[in-house]
Amino acid sequence: MSTAAESAFPMRALLAGARRKEQSLLDLTRRLVELESPSDTKSAVDRCVALAAAHFKELGCRIKLHRQPLHGNILEVRSLPKSKKAREQAKPILILGHLDTVWPVGTLAEMPFRVGEGRLWGPGALDMKAGVAMAATALELLIEADLLRREIVLLLNTDEEIGSPVSREITEALARECASVYVVEPAQGLAYKTARKGTGDWSIHVKGVAAHAGVDFGQGANALRELARTIETVSNWTDLKRGLTVSVGVAAGGTKSNVIPAEAWAEIDVRIPRRSDGSRITRKFAALRPRDRRCTLTVTGGINRPPMERSRRGERLFRKAQCLAGELGFALDEALSGGGSDGNFTAALGIPTLDGMGAVGEGAHARHESILIEHLAPRTALLAGMLIG
Repeated sequence: MSTAAESAFPMRALLAGARRKEQSLLDLTRRLVELESPSDTKSAVDRCVALAAAHFKELGCRIKLHRQPLHGNILEVRSLPKSKKAREQAKPILILGHLDTVWPVGTLAEMPFRVGEGRLWGPGALDMKAGVAMAATALELLIEADLLRREIVLLLNTDEEIGSPVSREITEALARECASVYVVEPAQGLAYKTARKGTGDWSIHVKGVAAHAGVDFGQGANALRELARTIETVSNWTDLKRGLTVSVGVAAGGTKSNVIPAEAWAEIDVRIPRRSDGSRITRKFAALRPRDRRCTLTVTGGINRPPMERSRRGERLFRKAQCLAGELGFALDEALSGGGSDGNFTAALGIPTLDGMGAVGEGAHARHESILIEHLAPRTALLAGMLIG
């Protein structure tokens, strides 16, 4: 095993290389951002996938396209060390990313790509096209310097923003082949993510009895009132000390103010810090019953992503990253994120997973979405250093 002094030279060399490639990294980010790629528009997201595939092919990587009939195609990239012995001795490392965004086609007209004030702005820049460009640049650095010590697998999906309904199976299959997983989602402030909450989505539909609000008030069963009671019940399941939240984000019902509403519905977001919370919350939703027996409740949904709980093996990955960051001249902290990623799936399989290894910035899913350019080269060098191990 090399000492810190021996490993410092390649890290400094990787940083110098990342700085030399910063402009090309920015150019690739711009090209990706300017190909708008909302999850629900297959033709658009497929164009972004094709651009990424062509770029990695130019680097000499092997390309496999998982074609999807309804969702965007999924890109699998493999970069192999020259040494057959190296390929046989160490399991691959998996990098996870996604090319879909929450922004519809046409957003660029009002929210154009631009560089200024030390930032790069644009829809999907932070979440997470800059992270994809960082992964490409890190691989390029290692290939050029002949520093690949094991196979690197990069999976770029196109359905992450809608819960990864198609790509999850591919992600989990690849993760089982790999020693560790690195996720190039945005950093949490300046920190890597060693834990993430699990996510769940539920819908509640209430069916009541319509009636005239003035003439036949007593004949009606108010679906909105029943929904309001149910909303109060599920909202009280929130336990902030535990980190468990149940948030009713959308609700509606009724037709006219003088009609007792016969229908009402709500959509609910759930965040869980521990896997055991998922089964407990699932049972609670299943046990919901209407107070007014003339109403009926239909409850659908469940846990979409299990939590990425902090683990000893994940902590070891972070400590390694923290050490390498020190050699690059900056401090690295760890954080818990309330949002989920595809790293939740791999961590739940027991594969050591480190997340938030992409760009530093702010405004993911917001109109001020941007990245801080000053962090691109150091973080890309750190990612490259982690891939050598």
